[in-house]
Amino acid sequence: MYFLVSQQSPKSSSKSRGRERARSKSASRGKSSPTKSPSRRPVTRSRSRTPSRHDKASTVEVVAVKEVKEIKPAPSKTPSRSRPKSKSPSRGVLKETVVTKRTVTSSVLSSSSGQEQAAHTPVRSSSRIASIIEREKEASYLVKEQMKSEMMSSIKTPPPSIPKKKEEKKVNYEFMGPIGAFLMIFLLPFTVYYVNMACRKTKCSIFQVPSLPRNLLAAFFDTESVLIFFGWMVFQALFAVLPIGRVVEGQPLKYGGKLKYRCNGFLALVVSLAGLGIAVYLKLPVTKAVDKFFKLLTVATIFSIALSKCLYLSSRFVSSRKLAPGGNTGNIIYDYFIGRELNPRIGPLDLKFFCELRPGLIGWVVLDWLMVLKAYQETGAFPPNLVLVTVFQTLYVADALWFEDAILTTMDIIHDGFGFMLCFGDLVWVPFLYNLQPRFLLETGFTLPWYCLAPIAVLNLIGYMIFRLSNSQKNLFRKDPKHPVFAGMETVPTQSGRKLLASGWWGMCRKPNYLGDLIMAFAWSLTTGFGHIFTYFYPLYFLVLLIHRERRDNEQCASKYGASWDRYCERVKYRIFPYIY
Repeated sequence: MYFLVSQQSPKSSSKSRGRERARSKSASRGKSSPTKSPSRRPVTRSRSRTPSRHDKASTVEVVAVKEVKEIKPAPSKTPSRSRPKSKSPSRGVLKETVVTKRTVTSSVLSSSSGQEQAAHTPVRSSSRIASIIEREKEASYLVKEQMKSEMMSSIKTPPPSIPKKKEEKKVNYEFMGPIGAFLMIFLLPFTVYYVNMACRKTKCSIFQVPSLPRNLLAAFFDTESVLIFFGWMVFQALFAVLPIGRVVEGQPLKYGGKLKYRCNGFLALVVSLAGLGIAVYLKLPVTKAVDKFFKLLTVATIFSIALSKCLYLSSRFVSSRKLAPGGNTGNIIYDYFIGRELNPRIGPLDLKFFCELRPGLIGWVVLDWLMVLKAYQETGAFPPNLVLVTVFQTLYVADALWFEDAILTTMDIIHDGFGFMLCFGDLVWVPFLYNLQPRFLLETGFTLPWYCLAPIAVLNLIGYMIFRLSNSQKNLFRKDPKHPVFAGMETVPTQSGRKLLASGWWGMCRKPNYLGDLIMAFAWSLTTGFGHIFTYFYPLYFLVLLIHRERRDNEQCASKYGASWDRYCERVKYRIFPYIY
């Protein structure tokens, strides 16, 4: 290497080096002008073909940036043997980072490549650089436009909001909500006591406030009444779980499956009345239950309140899927009144199904016949009014227990929880208020001639036929809609696949069974004459109750069947009373 270099003249060698160094610097800076031609001074050729350290490809880096403040870099030193690396952006690049980076390589001829080739090389390199710069400017413009559009879209598009909490489900209160439930917890027991105390032997008027006895505890509570009440409850509960009678499946539950119910209520009624007959034959003091009427009422009231509290507390430890749809609002008073758990059970005993039909209904009929027996003991005869109304009510209860499984499709079993409303209604309201007419006839000894009682009996029979035939038609249609009885009858299909019967009894009005129920209730009060409005408390109350129940049922059916229910209502316009309501 040393020998080849020493063959050159020192002067020419140093000049050649200087010119090559200058070319290399200008190429690396990218400052060469396309119009400026290189120096035409002769270049001394080297004898050797070996490339010198200056015969390299110079690299020009073209960087497209946005809004760059240019600061001229300091002159670079002699290029090293290695390929020059791209440096980081200088402090003059203030706002944007590098978008595109391209490398353009131009071959710088060695000093031995000839004067003409050396003269044209910078021009070619400069033209290539210029075209690349133009392309980069265009690319930079497109990038700017794209960034502007992205910026505008980011302004129009709202920033992602913080996810809101899931909205609470709207609560649909009934009975005027928690305030109404609170009032009814006190109003219902007050009504039972007030009506029974206001309608006594000496007077029966709604406008006279009954007087309270001096010794309330002795008048309304004793230990014997507690034993009688709990003995009755235990007897009916044991009979309800005996493996006697048929087992029926209830309606499908919302979480799947069906509950099973032992239906032997009619047999329980027969056994209870037979046991009463045996007790009378044995001359046992069974009429004590009539003498202790208010004491038994007090025990039943206390028991219903305590049972309601236990049911509410126990419902806190069951799965949410077992709760009633309307009794899980979060309000303690309202849920306590309506009932939280839908089907509370103690082993095989379903508490709601048991209380709906057994101790209250059968106890109502037993008290009726005890009043007949009491009247016979006092007068030596059976008052015809009292006997007739007792037969009416016994027929009504026997029908309910004979078709015991029909209650499994009612609102009480399917929708309502088991709380204070049903506990008090089943154990207190039914047995101690529905027998108001027999109590009045026993207390006052009021009688009617047979020609007045005969039309009342016919009216009660008409009401019972409407009640029974309409219920039987409904139950048969639910079990077998394709039964030959329904051939040719008009029906309304629903989205769930079920059909709504719009012919027969159920084409006359939407609740023909309610109509029959009200006719029977009115016939019972007719046995007391027209002298006292209090004895018509039951049919008046029952009218309000059934209208309210029909409204509740209408809302649930509208939510369940939608447009199909609207078509049914257009076909069957009247709710309870044809051409009236």
